[in-house]
Amino acid sequence: MVHGTGIDLVDIDRLEKILMKWDMSFLKKVFSPAEIEYCAKRAFPAIHYAARFAAKESFLKSLGMGIGMGIPLKDIEVRNDPLGRPVLNLYGKALEILEKRGITTVHVSLSHSRSQAGAVVILEGLKD
Repeated sequence: MVHGTGIDLVDIDRLEKILMKWDMSFLKKVFSPAEIEYCAKRAFPAIHYAARFAAKESFLKSLGMGIGMGIPLKDIEVRNDPLGRPVLNLYGKALEILEKRGITTVHVSLSHSRSQAGAVVILEGLKD
């Protein structure tokens, strides 16, 4: 049973300006060390940061929440499985809420163009 869906778009230029202004202080507040390492190795890191930020926002929206509503963004981590597909690793408050709501599966999809990055999250579980 679907428990929630979330979608978000991030303007890559806007995120790139934030990265230039705040640099590592922003990155360390929002992204895990593994996410920072992954994005930093890419030719255009801002695209990958933007997609991951969109995934974090999409996850929060799928729960009916938003930024600043109790789940630190670092509790939501975007990684890639062995086939390269994005997956969400959840920790702390994010994991606690999923367990409490009976959510057993989290699907995530990322996409980007030159100017925008987007993500969709679908939550599934057994409980109604």
